[in-house]
Amino acid sequence: MRMSMGRVGRHLLGLAVAGLTLATGGAAFAELGQPAPWEWTLQQSGSPVMDNIVWFHNFLFVLITLITLFVLALLVVVVIKFNAKANPVPSRTTHNTLIEVAWTLVPVLILVGISVPSFRLLFLELDVPKADLTIKATGKQWYWSYAYPDNGKFEFDSLMAQDKQPRLLGVDNEMVVPVNKVVRVQVTGADVIHAFALPAFGVKIDAIPGRLNETWFKATKTGMFYGQCSELCGKDHAFMPIAIRVVEDKEFASWVETAKKKYASGGTSTYASAAGPTQ
Repeated sequence: MRMSMGRVGRHLLGLAVAGLTLATGGAAFAELGQPAPWEWTLQQSGSPVMDNIVWFHNFLFVLITLITLFVLALLVVVVIKFNAKANPVPSRTTHNTLIEVAWTLVPVLILVGISVPSFRLLFLELDVPKADLTIKATGKQWYWSYAYPDNGKFEFDSLMAQDKQPRLLGVDNEMVVPVNKVVRVQVTGADVIHAFALPAFGVKIDAIPGRLNETWFKATKTGMFYGQCSELCGKDHAFMPIAIRVVEDKEFASWVETAKKKYASGGTSTYASAAGPTQ
């Protein structure tokens, strides 16, 4: 049975609308600090580091697209201009010095152009600025423990909560930080290698037993931000989420006073503070 041109057109239009819906679905359902259904872009940025990561990603995407189109154009020219029908007597010319220098030099210049913002971003991620707050995150099988050495040295565990949304990301006790403050995160592992990763902040660093790694973020928006352990660490690897609640200064100060009583502990931990060692 043959379809009329009108029906074919309607089917093609329907497919185009469906494709556009899927493509824009991520933006339509996107929520700050967490993944979204049909998401195909990076999560919304919540820190200066992630702002730079998004810019670098978009810059590379444009550059790669231009290079791909340029190579495609060259292939089309070769196919059309130098096929046997259009060019029955091919030239036997070899060793075009200008072209050989160009195809060596241009890629080198492109790589140098990429390396400058790449190294700038790398230094931004690794060079921890003067911290307003230090938090120690310890990966365990299979949950996280957070310690606050600058605010009374209390410590608490953060486990996935079955009854909280979003699914597989909600926890019983979130890490709480103030907005627009530099937070230094000291990361280690208690048993095996884990990884502390939070996409909206552009943070991902390994938690290795016997080693203290450092990273940082500065949350520019209040709200809930979610991440997960990103290193295969055992059977419940998929069930140790990271949840960070960003609040205003007053709310953070109030939470600290409550947390000191709730998570009171007499133990001492090996971590530094933002103020540095005491005399």
